[in-house]
Amino acid sequence: MMDIREVSPGFAVAPQIQLADMHALKERGFATLICNRPDGEEEAQPSVDAMREAAQAAGIAFHHIPVSGGAFPDAAIAAFRAVRRGTDGPVLAYCRTGTRSITLETLANPDGIDRDKRLKRAASAGYDLGTLRDTLG
Repeated sequence: MMDIREVSPGFAVAPQIQLADMHALKERGFATLICNRPDGEEEAQPSVDAMREAAQAAGIAFHHIPVSGGAFPDAAIAAFRAVRRGTDGPVLAYCRTGTRSITLETLANPDGIDRDKRLKRAASAGYDLGTLRDTLG
């Protein structure tokens, strides 16, 4: 069962989704998926190529912006922001637990909102990103 957490209208995060989830995601209205996991992070994890193929077969755009080791490079943040700002329709970002995806959303700030509102959105979705407070502009 998918654990989709709405962060804001048109954006949600989730722990790892599966190939078989694509049609249900399309039915829920998602237009775009962003995978924030490196390929092969866990043995049972579906490959990025398989996820992209399944998403596209269901009519969902797919982007791979992997981050790992607690590092969020500027290039990944910029790519995430570009996808979020350039997508028409709801976006679902996922990783192993959803934490990297909500962290990228919070750092990228595609909606141009203040720090406290970004942290509140993350907390409302079940993610405590308070340690980012001092690094958020």
